[in-house]
Amino acid sequence: MEKRKLSFWEIWNMSFGFLGIQMGFALQNANASRILQIFGADVHELSWFWIIAPLMGLIVQPLIGHYSDNTWGKFGRRKPYFLTGALLASIGLILMPQAEIFIAFMPALWVGAGMLMIMDASFNIAMEPFRALVGDNLRADQHTLGFSVQTALIGIGAVVGSWLPYVLNEWFGISNQSTADSAVPDNLIYSFIIGALILIGSIVITVITTKEYSPEELAQFRDEKEHLEAMGEEKESKLSDIFTDFAKMPETMRQLSWVQFFSWFGLFGMWVFTTPAIAQHIYGLSVGDTKSPEFQSAGDWVGIIFGVYNFVSAIVAFLLPYIAKQIGRRKTHALSLVLGGIGLISMYFMPNKEALIFSMVLVGFAWASILAMPYAILAGAIHPKKMGVYMGIFNFFIVIPQIINALIGGPLVKYVYGDHAIYALVMSGVSFIIAAYLALKVKDSKDTI
Repeated sequence: MEKRKLSFWEIWNMSFGFLGIQMGFALQNANASRILQIFGADVHELSWFWIIAPLMGLIVQPLIGHYSDNTWGKFGRRKPYFLTGALLASIGLILMPQAEIFIAFMPALWVGAGMLMIMDASFNIAMEPFRALVGDNLRADQHTLGFSVQTALIGIGAVVGSWLPYVLNEWFGISNQSTADSAVPDNLIYSFIIGALILIGSIVITVITTKEYSPEELAQFRDEKEHLEAMGEEKESKLSDIFTDFAKMPETMRQLSWVQFFSWFGLFGMWVFTTPAIAQHIYGLSVGDTKSPEFQSAGDWVGIIFGVYNFVSAIVAFLLPYIAKQIGRRKTHALSLVLGGIGLISMYFMPNKEALIFSMVLVGFAWASILAMPYAILAGAIHPKKMGVYMGIFNFFIVIPQIINALIGGPLVKYVYGDHAIYALVMSGVSFIIAAYLALKVKDSKDTI
């Protein structure tokens, strides 16, 4: 027996929930810094608030990976986890921009940071089982396609999430201006509510349309048996095995960890500092200007250009399997990261906000590859019975660089860059290029080249 080859639309439905997850994630990435600044955070403090996000991933994903590997019930193996994550994330999305309604209990800034924590923990609960589901349901020769479809849906959801505040303001006349000193504009509040509804709806579509193989069924498939034989037998997994699994991770995973480190160090810097960088470097605003109409316009434009890189990534995602077939997965990933690095560095030299679109087109190539290639390479290098937990452990190398950047990013901006956040984006570009070099060193036994 072998796994049934799924049609494109079956793979699409299986990953459709990622559209909603990434829409919420994009709303957070493009607007969390802006919201926190409205609530009173200084620019050099932003990375400290954002540290909540990777900390949640560090704690949550390996646990969810372990338990989803060892769970089977009437609702399936992975589906209960991403449905629970979607419900919790939706609560965070609705409440974060409205944190000031809790001001009688604590400062809005701290409530907003708390909602950011809830959102990130919930996104992590939902995302990791989706990654593992590709390894569970797809044959090895469909892994690259599976992760590429996920990347395309991530791109589509992120475009909608990134552009939604601008569209509500420009097309529907919903105000993008604060009505009081600490108030979040209405277009942001409505965007986050819409994002919460779409998140739940898209997850429900995946839950309804996707069948999971039981552990017993998986054990009968030929490619699964061959993979098990190649990897050796595994004893029954315990929670404490997360630590020993970390120590015994495959060589390919170790090599990919460094690629991930520099990739996500760069991404975190981009997400945290693009709004203040654009407000200062392109709009000419002072460091302390976080309430003016120009600052709100800069924030809306950041949503637009973030939508650009996600739109490009959705297109590039469909090209990645073809490119990888021609030049190999490692070279495909390295090339994409170099383009992204050039894009981030070029932001320093751009003369106006429109020119930043070109920079983000290049970043879109890197984002598409970051979301697909490392996972496609990893899926063939880990034990099938450890798919969930190793996908969770792999997340360490996403969150650790973000934690490091969160700790040092703010002080770098304040003391090294002289409060000029644009240099944080240049550093992110350099980090991408280092990751590209390291990608060429990864051992990929199933690479086509």
